[in-house]
Amino acid sequence: MSNQVEISYRFNAPRELVFKAFTESEHLQNWWGPKGWTFTVAKSDFRSGGVFHYNQKPDDGDTMWVKFVYSEIISSEKIVYTSFFSDEKGDTVRAPFDESWPMKTLNTVLFSEYEGATTIKMIVTPVSPTEEENQAFEASKEMVHTGFTGTFHQLTEYLSKI
Repeated sequence: MSNQVEISYRFNAPRELVFKAFTESEHLQNWWGPKGWTFTVAKSDFRSGGVFHYNQKPDDGDTMWVKFVYSEIISSEKIVYTSFFSDEKGDTVRAPFDESWPMKTLNTVLFSEYEGATTIKMIVTPVSPTEEENQAFEASKEMVHTGFTGTFHQLTEYLSKI
């Protein structure tokens, strides 16, 4: 069994709109991340080789920086990016919540449309993890699934308003 998390989620919106919500920072800032956290985009360059660098902060905690590096984009169909925690400059750092969390994860998002509704399938896999990182990821699969599902609930709410 491979060490990955798969999340499927259905949106009652056309695929092009859902894809835009995932790829344009003016949309992303309205729904991405944990509920109730502030979200600030530092850099958004949506193209293969491009970078999305942002920070998120809970009301009662410290700012966390995250960086995506896009490796494959097929408009309205697929986004593949590597994700990692970073500092303000964009340099890779350990996850603030778990020193054993994998340094990087590979994230694949597939978009399909049927009768006007869009289903995404997201696959999250650690990149070259150590045994300790692999165990931390394995132990956190439910947290990852719950976190992304909550974020996608926020996207559902946002899509209903635009």
